[in-house]
Amino acid sequence: MAETKTPRERYRVQVRAEIKDHAWDQIRTAGATGLSLNAIAKRMGMSGPALYRYFAGRDELITELVRDAYRSLADLFRSTAAETESAAEVEPAAALAALAHALRRWALTDPHRYFLVYGTPVPGYHAPDDITAIATEIMAPLLDACAALPEAGPPAPFDAHIGAHRQWAGGHTAAPAALHRALSVWTRLHGVLSLEVAGHFTGMGFDPALLFEAELAALTGP
Repeated sequence: MAETKTPRERYRVQVRAEIKDHAWDQIRTAGATGLSLNAIAKRMGMSGPALYRYFAGRDELITELVRDAYRSLADLFRSTAAETESAAEVEPAAALAALAHALRRWALTDPHRYFLVYGTPVPGYHAPDDITAIATEIMAPLLDACAALPEAGPPAPFDAHIGAHRQWAGGHTAAPAALHRALSVWTRLHGVLSLEVAGHFTGMGFDPALLFEAELAALTGP
C-alpha cells in the first residue's frame, strides 16, 4: 500500500521541490558557487529563517541536487542496460555503446546538471557517503558491459593494481581487465564530453558526435 502523506507533509515536499527548482536557476546563471539560500527565499517571498526549515544550509541543498542528478543517471543506465540485454548477448559491444550514447544524451540535455556532478568540485562541499553509493550504481552496468567484451590484449601492469583496489567499483565483481577497461571508457568518454559540453570544440570545424563515436569504437574494439 502506498504511503499516505498528510497535507503538511505534501506541502513540505512541494516547497522543497520549488526550492530546488530555484537552486537550479541560480546554478545556470551563476554556477554552484553562487548558490544562495537567502536569495532563493527572497524569490519565493519567504524569510531566510523560514526557508532554513526546509534545508538546513547550502550543503544540504547541494547534496539534494547532486543526489537527484546521480539518481537520474543511475536510473537511465539501469533502464538502458535492461533494454539492450538481449542484443548484448549477440553483440556485446552493443550494451556498452548504448550506455555511452545514453551518457552523452544525459550530459547534453542539461549541461549544468552534468557539471555539478562531473565538473570542478564546489569549494568547501563534501558529499555524504550515500552519494558515493549511487555513483556505484552507475558503474555497475558499465562494468557488466565491459566484462562481456572480448579480451583487448595481454594483461597490462595497471590491471594488477586495479585488481587490488576494487573499492572504486563498490566491490562489484569483475576481472581486473574489465575494471581497467571500464575505467578507461569512463575517463576517456567524460574527457570528450566535458570539452564538448563546455563548448571547447566550437569553431574547430569537426562534429563532436563523430569524435565521441571514434573514441567509443577505439575503446570497444579488439
